[in-house]
Amino acid sequence: MIRFEDVSKTYPGGQQALRRVNFHVAPGEMVFLTGHSGAGKSTLLKLISLMERPTVGNVLINGHNLNHITRRDIAYIRRDIGMIFQNHQLLMDKNVFDNVALPLVIEGYTRKQIEKRVHAALDRVGLLRKQRNLPIMLSGGEQQRVGIARAIVNSPPILLADEPTGNLDPALSLEIMSLFEDVNQAGASVFIATHDLGLIARMKYRTLTLKQGQMITDGLTQNWQGEDE
Repeated sequence: MIRFEDVSKTYPGGQQALRRVNFHVAPGEMVFLTGHSGAGKSTLLKLISLMERPTVGNVLINGHNLNHITRRDIAYIRRDIGMIFQNHQLLMDKNVFDNVALPLVIEGYTRKQIEKRVHAALDRVGLLRKQRNLPIMLSGGEQQRVGIARAIVNSPPILLADEPTGNLDPALSLEIMSLFEDVNQAGASVFIATHDLGLIARMKYRTLTLKQGQMITDGLTQNWQGEDE
């Protein structure tokens, strides 16, 4: 599903963000990625979502080696990946329905298909009654749920989340994580980057830890006695 083979990423100027990273996320697995600020978490997510390419090594998504993907094929590969951001990245001049519908419009779904899928996604995150609201009318937690609905509306087999609870209080954070568990139990691989070690410890899923661009642990959080630097 997601596989990194000796992946390194060096940016212009010599900054090495990742160094010989190896890991595999199986279909239907839920995994956390953690590490101090600047450890390489965002770079790793950008490699998975084809925003960046590795300097050395191979990144494979659903059997596709991303080193061999042409620009023309990027959109096709990205259809298998739902992406959730800390700052939601919602279109503030569009209502909730239109925000969630955007991936389906881009992919050319019919209006009837769009309505059915958007309503199902909003119902799943508990926001069906707010489909005509603008994002500014929603709380931070509700805006994050709109972002989740948009990411799952086309049922991607992979869901990526970059610090999805960074702006939320502990109670809302657990609500959002419960939604991720629901998506995972429906069959999607869920890959979450976060620095919230308390949240990770409560969830007790496999955790990958980056330090200065290197993968230093791979396992359940109770096996790691580290600290967020």
